[in-house]
Amino acid sequence: KTAARRNRPFLPINCAAIPDTLLESELFGCERGAFTGADSTRAAHLTAGAGGTVLFDEIGEMTPYAQAKILRALDTREIYRLGSTQRTRLDIRVAAATNQDLERRIEDGGFRRDLYYRLNVSRIVLPPIRERREDIPPLLEHCIAEMNQVFGRSVQGFTAEAMQQEF
Repeated sequence: KTAARRNRPFLPINCAAIPDTLLESELFGCERGAFTGADSTRAAHLTAGAGGTVLFDEIGEMTPYAQAKILRALDTREIYRLGSTQRTRLDIRVAAATNQDLERRIEDGGFRRDLYYRLNVSRIVLPPIRERREDIPPLLEHCIAEMNQVFGRSVQGFTAEAMQQEF
């Protein structure tokens, strides 16, 4: 199933950008009239990633309320649109990213231990680029190639002097 998911939707969700007041309607969807301002039925962001991967970016920024909602959805593999009694099954692979020390946040009471263990099945620690200076030239080459294609240019690269600059 994992191999099949790579060709399916990839849906990044910026957790820091969704306030608690909108979390449920954004992630789980809502029925028309479920709350003031719900003038139409809204599809769930989580179902937009059906068969694919959902990335909870900056998950360390989520409030405990939001963490509880996500944990329940991951545990049950189903969601309910606000105002609906019908469940929607989730078929998603989940990834999460943060720049925070979640183990410290758990100790401080800012992150749920159970959600941390649900998400921390396979962990990749990526040090900041300032600690991986050798990665800068290939990243710049990649960016130049992308921008050349997007803008129809033929920029060749950076001078040796520019590459020696401290960042």
